[in-house]
Amino acid sequence: MRHIRLLERTLHQWGSPERYLFAPSDLAAAVPDCPNLNVLLSRAVTAGILQRVCRGIYLYPVKDYPAHLLLFHAAARLRSAHFNYISLETALSDAGIISQIPMGRVTLMSSGRSHVIDCGNLGSLEFVHTNQKPNQLAAELTFDSECHLWRASPRLALRDLKATRRSQDLISEGGLNAII
Repeated sequence: MRHIRLLERTLHQWGSPERYLFAPSDLAAAVPDCPNLNVLLSRAVTAGILQRVCRGIYLYPVKDYPAHLLLFHAAARLRSAHFNYISLETALSDAGIISQIPMGRVTLMSSGRSHVIDCGNLGSLEFVHTNQKPNQLAAELTFDSECHLWRASPRLALRDLKATRRSQDLISEGGLNAII
């Protein structure tokens, strides 16, 4: 039980509204002599100290953490070794180009493999593979410092939507005319 108390104390020191998501490798530093980190993390979740967001990401629920950005921050942490950017339905909805807001689902283009990651009652992350390189898209991307991710322009998001053969039924005429 001393490992779980040490983990809890360390998280209390580390946790802040800017630092509330942790990977197992982050938490291993808090308890270096722990023989089985996975068991410790499972016990911390059961005890309510941590909440499992998805495989490899844990939430330490500090006061005033940005819950509305949690999925974006989790995506940035999960695929930090890949080129990722917010696109498709998420970017088009944020720009007012599609008529519905995707609730609990963040869509991103990624140099990694395509995959939907279930984040339980928090929602899901959908990564769609792209072969495009950052230097090819630089003019159509802006960095969203709140989300910690690159964001596609409406023009690029629409191009990605067409390239991936996703439904275009929700695109509003007014929104489409604004970007043409």
